[in-house]
Amino acid sequence: MTPLDFRDGAAPTEGPNGEPAQFRAAVDAMGTATVHPRIELAPIRPPQRLAPFSYALGAEVKHPESNVVPVDSEGDAFGRLILLHDPEGGEAWHGVFRLVAYIQADIDAALATDPLLPEVAWSWLVDALETRGEPFTALGGTVTSTSSVRYGDIAGPPRAHQLELRASWTAMTTDMRPHVEGFCEVLAYAAGLPPAGITHLRPESYTSNDHT
Repeated sequence: MTPLDFRDGAAPTEGPNGEPAQFRAAVDAMGTATVHPRIELAPIRPPQRLAPFSYALGAEVKHPESNVVPVDSEGDAFGRLILLHDPEGGEAWHGVFRLVAYIQADIDAALATDPLLPEVAWSWLVDALETRGEPFTALGGTVTSTSSVRYGDIAGPPRAHQLELRASWTAMTTDMRPHVEGFCEVLAYAAGLPPAGITHLRPESYTSNDHT
């Protein structure tokens, strides 16, 4: 239960900064999420013109050897989750809260060329949201697999392959904790993180049955 949940019929009031209490409750709920121990969450600057009120979290996968994510290295993965709130509601949103997610992760060449990768990556998000039972609607997005080749004096591996997932959906209540946890679950899958308590688990390839 969030500090102020409008499912209980609470009346809307403004916070100390002029923020609606409904938005403040949603932001507070985001801070209660429990995520993989290798994923570090922190507030980042949100976009200013997409909605009257916004809040954003940045997520990074920490490297176990140093607990620091280098600027250039194989295996990097990061993401951001943006909460948008329009008290008047958006016609395309079908609600007053919209979540916008972005995930980018380095992957190996075999995964980058797997034709099933986009479908499987999208299924991670759908499953992560549906299994938590918190209502949402209007889910949409894209999955992109990219490859790049470095030339000349540029740090990093000669060839790099990345998975990018962009998605947005409408949350139907102020309880944003399951949405943050679902987002971080997808980031963990994309980064190939072992489940908490497992020393190492890296699937040989992603198939439609691996994470469904």
